[in-house]
Amino acid sequence: MIGKLTALTVPPVMARLVDFRLAFYDPSTELGRPIFNEHVIFVFWHEYISIALGCWGHLPLSVLISQHRDGEWVSQVAESMGMQVVRGSSTRGGSGAIRQLKKNSLFTSLAITPDGPTGPRREMAMGPIYLAKMLQMPIVPIGIGMENPKRLNTWDEFALPRPFSRCRAIFGPKIRVDRRASRQDLESTRKKSQALLIDLGNCAEEWSQQGYRMRGEKRFARVGRRRRLVFTPPPKPVAQPSSQPDLSIDRVRSAA
Repeated sequence: MIGKLTALTVPPVMARLVDFRLAFYDPSTELGRPIFNEHVIFVFWHEYISIALGCWGHLPLSVLISQHRDGEWVSQVAESMGMQVVRGSSTRGGSGAIRQLKKNSLFTSLAITPDGPTGPRREMAMGPIYLAKMLQMPIVPIGIGMENPKRLNTWDEFALPRPFSRCRAIFGPKIRVDRRASRQDLESTRKKSQALLIDLGNCAEEWSQQGYRMRGEKRFARVGRRRRLVFTPPPKPVAQPSSQPDLSIDRVRSAA
């Protein structure tokens, strides 16, 4: 009952009582819009789950939630909002969760908190990088910021937006992992992805605190799409790019 009640109240609160705006490095990463044309792995910090639940109801998305007791409420809310829920983590039910995520990746994108379920706070684990390599799905980091949020006394300092405050989210560029990447390459990608996620978060926090306008920003609007979508794999390019994409925060700022 608490899960269903939360699912009914969170979206209206987000739409009416919070000034929530979004910016996209790549417009094709906006889940629920016609331009969205490829399943991806969204990653964001565990402390901002409340924002993600408000954004993504009834969309083709699978959310990885731990089997710990504190994940039960999140699981009930996500299911009530029409999301696919996969239970598991690196410490409990990991192999089964990976198998289920692999199946779900055929018809949904994935959402993972890379520092959950127990931290350390804002430190990315290797899980999303391995998944991106195995499933050949790009990672999309999301930096989230709130204006003076209410923070709980938890390991992640769980954040809740205050009424009539500003909330901002910046969707970063797609990060692809080569199927033949070595362990050293994976660790390098993890560090770069973590640094980008931190930078995007800092940028979103500054944006929410100062309230300035960002080029291409969009006001949050609920978009529901209940049908399953199956994207055919894109054709392989004739020639691989010789260099990695520029993941610097300066380029993300200029693009946004």
